[in-house]
Amino acid sequence: MIVWRDTVNVLRASHQPTPLAAKTILACIAVLFAVSAFAQQDTLSPYQGEQDGVSVGGKWLQFQSEDKMTGARRVRFQLLAENYFKEDPNYKPRVELICEDGKYKVSTFTPSVRIGPNRPGFWGQPQLEVEVRIDDVHNYHGWNWQGRFLTMDKGTARGILQAHVLNIALPTRSGRQIAEFDPDGLNLDEVRKACDLTPKKPSRD
Repeated sequence: MIVWRDTVNVLRASHQPTPLAAKTILACIAVLFAVSAFAQQDTLSPYQGEQDGVSVGGKWLQFQSEDKMTGARRVRFQLLAENYFKEDPNYKPRVELICEDGKYKVSTFTPSVRIGPNRPGFWGQPQLEVEVRIDDVHNYHGWNWQGRFLTMDKGTARGILQAHVLNIALPTRSGRQIAEFDPDGLNLDEVRKACDLTPKKPSRD
């Protein structure tokens, strides 16, 4: 009996983690929780009454809400940039497609830094000229300036739906900066259902 107990005690001792191993395990668990929490932050809606985001393919998120006065069903597709701008390393640039009651309404680009207009539009509205690359095509566009964000043209919105590369270059207070996106993988059926919008490759003109 004594021999058996001693053997059991030795086996138990040999399976007990050392203090260093225990600290390593706890550190790994903490990192996993931190990564999970950070990833979840991107899916949380900042707007009251809007559902948290769900994946709709690739790195795209879909947010849904309903206008409390009109009952209009609103769907917002969001894609975050792969990089940050110099002025704000905590808030990534983003593009959004916004649709209501099954129809496309508007698309926006939010650079996350202070921007100002540098040209007038056709009707005299303030615009900011940006350079856009979609896959192997790049063009210059005048997007209407709305203070914190720019409204994109519908052609660009359609062009990014099936794109693999999306880069947007614009002048900022820190000089010319480029927001780099990975638009690949968007579920086009979700876009058609929510926006009645189909992809169209941009022209080189």
